[in-house]
Amino acid sequence: MQSKMESRYIRGVGMTKFGVEDRSTMSFSQEAISKALADADMKVGELDAVVVSTVDSKMNDERQRHYAAMVASIIKRKIPIIRIEAVCGGGGAAFWGACRMKFNNMLVLGVDKVAGAPTPIVTQEIMHAGDNFWEQEEGLIFPAINALVAQKYFSQYGATHADLELISFKNHANGAKNPNAYFYKKPVTLEKIRESQMIATPFNLFDCSISVNGAAAAIISHDKADIKVKASALHTDCLAPFERDSLTEWSATKYAAKEAFKQAALTPKDIHVAEVHDAFTIVELLAYEDLGFAKKGEGAKLIREGIVNLDGKLPINPSGGLKARGHPISPTGVAQLVELADQLRGRCGERQVRRANVGLAHNIGGAGGTVTVHILEKR
Repeated sequence: MQSKMESRYIRGVGMTKFGVEDRSTMSFSQEAISKALADADMKVGELDAVVVSTVDSKMNDERQRHYAAMVASIIKRKIPIIRIEAVCGGGGAAFWGACRMKFNNMLVLGVDKVAGAPTPIVTQEIMHAGDNFWEQEEGLIFPAINALVAQKYFSQYGATHADLELISFKNHANGAKNPNAYFYKKPVTLEKIRESQMIATPFNLFDCSISVNGAAAAIISHDKADIKVKASALHTDCLAPFERDSLTEWSATKYAAKEAFKQAALTPKDIHVAEVHDAFTIVELLAYEDLGFAKKGEGAKLIREGIVNLDGKLPINPSGGLKARGHPISPTGVAQLVELADQLRGRCGERQVRRANVGLAHNIGGAGGTVTVHILEKR
């Protein structure tokens, strides 16, 4: 049984552009916080508490182990500030935690600096989100783990790499319309996706998300606002996929989705737009099914038939997702909520989803280890 959540509303959101700009995490944080406060028409003095998510790693030269106090240096307030970490799912976990706290106005912040570090260091550090005792020693870094998931899925359900290519193509088309995305105004052709270099069979380069820097922030409140948090659920599974019953479904997603829909008194058919965790293209395909948008083994129909395209019945990742917006680790889950709030408020320009009143955010830490599902509704 999940802990009960009192009524919460999103008052304001803000984020930096995700990319490779080389500046401090404090600078990224300050920008995202300032934008969220301005969007909420609030002053920093109105904040009652902060929940921040960031990773401590060798991927940047700061190695700040007391980031809560660094946030205090940014906002110049002596209020409760805590840190929640769940690697790639940290932003979603921070939002989940904040939704259950008694403070009135709360800032949720995700910030990380990943781009710029040498690839071996990034690979080593990111694997600390998985089983770096058994799997990494056998060469099973995250692209290889997810590639094995894809192979298993293909053999079980008859999907092909062509389906994953369509997911990548869709997300890049959307990201090219998102000013905050790394691939903004950088559309990628289907031919380029198909011909890109092999990473881990069956994955090529465009099956994998890109590491970036950035920050995203959201302000939630008990005071009524135009965006209501209808549901916020979190579930956790075993660390390594080989410990689970199935490689082709991630139970933490299924349980979190079930709980979220129960909280919201909604069904998957009620969702108008979704941001799902596409660290790898196969992860988005699995999410179609684990979230209840398609029956098991039939997720590929959604991309083949254009249902999840921007002009489809259920647009998924209108932001470009991790694939084209970029994946800075902790900020990803908050960035999903920024996109949904903007979509529900009708301010996404040429990537605006028509008649979007209910949105779902799905954020994953590790290879399905920690999962959050949030549902927002325009009042």
